[in-house]
Amino acid sequence: MEGLIDIGLNLMHKSFDKNRAEIIEESAKVGVNQFIITGTNVQSSQTAKEYAKQNQFKNILFSTAGVHPHDAKTCNTETIVKLEEFAEEDCVVAIGECGLDYNRNYSPQDVQREWFRNQIELAEKLDMPLFLHERDAHEDMMKILQEYPKMAKKAVVHCFTGTKEEAENYLSIGCHIGVTGWICDERRGESLQEAVTVIPPEKMMIETDAPFLIPRNLPKKPKSNKNKPKYLPHILKTITEYKDMNPKDLGIAVTKTTKKFFKI
Repeated sequence: MEGLIDIGLNLMHKSFDKNRAEIIEESAKVGVNQFIITGTNVQSSQTAKEYAKQNQFKNILFSTAGVHPHDAKTCNTETIVKLEEFAEEDCVVAIGECGLDYNRNYSPQDVQREWFRNQIELAEKLDMPLFLHERDAHEDMMKILQEYPKMAKKAVVHCFTGTKEEAENYLSIGCHIGVTGWICDERRGESLQEAVTVIPPEKMMIETDAPFLIPRNLPKKPKSNKNKPKYLPHILKTITEYKDMNPKDLGIAVTKTTKKFFKI
């Protein structure tokens, strides 16, 4: 079986400071061979790019370049210029993480919408995929994506936690959907467990969002509560329980989907 790809790894998070290379090595032992490091603002996008472009990680690590809605208020006239500059690197495979987050509203909603549109337009200009974040903002996210129908088809809704109906809405405009260990959570994963039943493998990708969202149903509870990409096969297996597929078949399918989407 071809190796799995973790499309959402916060590898530059401070909790990984001491063992980044080790995290990659231990993941390879369980068949997770490629990783996309998430950029969430100008600084973290630059750091992710610099780490991913090292020769030792060629065709193993990739990154995104974007500004998360939490950080939209920090954007200025230089932001898009910088992101475009980062995107020139071969290892940068998408614009994002960008989108809308009305759950915490760390940035005003109108500012979030403005910088989301700016990043969509940058991705369109560069003919690159979009790596999206949406929380409690489905209606506005749909409205904005429908303004850019071509880009909706080049977008993946990362770490989807919504309902079956919301998944169907995103799929109806051509979006891809990223599924995390949220599906492993018996307390709050019920909506996602239902939603994955309607996400076809050619529109699905898998991710850990590590070090966050450690799967709650791991057979052996680790000492640390830190999620790692080595748990991606467990997330895949959990998804197959709701999709009535075997892990090998779904793994092959989502890897094919991911490689085609990000051109890696």
